[in-house]
Amino acid sequence: MKAAFIGLGVMGYPMAGHLKNAGIDVCVYNRTAEKAQRWVEQYKGSMAQSPAAAASGCDVVLSCVGNDDDVRQVLLGDAGALSTMRSGALLIDHTTASATLAREINSAAAAGGVGFLDAPVSGGQAGAENGALTVMVGGEGSDYEAVKPVFESYSKFSKLLGPAGSGQLAKMVNQVCIAGIVQGLAEGLNFAQKAGLDGAALIETISKGAAGSWQMDNRFETMLADQYEFGFAVDWMRKDLGIAIAEAKNNGADLPVAELVDSFYAEIQEMGGARWDTSSLLARLTRK
Repeated sequence: MKAAFIGLGVMGYPMAGHLKNAGIDVCVYNRTAEKAQRWVEQYKGSMAQSPAAAASGCDVVLSCVGNDDDVRQVLLGDAGALSTMRSGALLIDHTTASATLAREINSAAAAGGVGFLDAPVSGGQAGAENGALTVMVGGEGSDYEAVKPVFESYSKFSKLLGPAGSGQLAKMVNQVCIAGIVQGLAEGLNFAQKAGLDGAALIETISKGAAGSWQMDNRFETMLADQYEFGFAVDWMRKDLGIAIAEAKNNGADLPVAELVDSFYAEIQEMGGARWDTSSLLARLTRK
């Protein structure tokens, strides 16, 4: 199998590496060529000077970039990956983007006989580096079955959830749920501090019961230490919540908690925490 990976950010860089380590011939493209060169030196793959050049002759093309506009830039147009993809090849977009965009890309791919899956991921940088991501997939069942081994190289679980756009809709739900959980954890830890409780002992106890969560297990120590210079950035979370809130306006869903937490993240940005981890919601309460 020959694959192209477009976008070598904190997620894409290790994901492309897992593909290469799985024995797949990988060509990468990144807007910052120095990063692509560093990836080639580490993983011994190849690099291209444009998405179109990277995708030429590939069986599978994967992208993981920033937002809707970035996806359009690397996939569509004369220099985009779809311009050189052969009929029968498969395009997978791992970017967290809108469901509307996923359907747009699906139509463009179908016009050239190319299959398409929107496949946003969850698990953060650590999940990408450890090959333990969760992949939420939208598209055709035959395309999904064909690339399961690709997903398995960098994920612990993947599932097809419906037609094109369904993966993005699932990721919106994922982010809405995370927002509420992190805010609850931030409020709980702030309450514990105000009440004079030992935070570590408290979490050791309540994490064994119904209050337990991934956020509690993986973020309480750094939250208690007031450390946030790592992880999934507030800027990215606001982008994701914005997509979900916009979609809710279209489908009639009510997201009062997500909208409230989004406003709290706006306060974190104003505090200078645009690149802090999403768990920095506690800083909004403790640094007043």
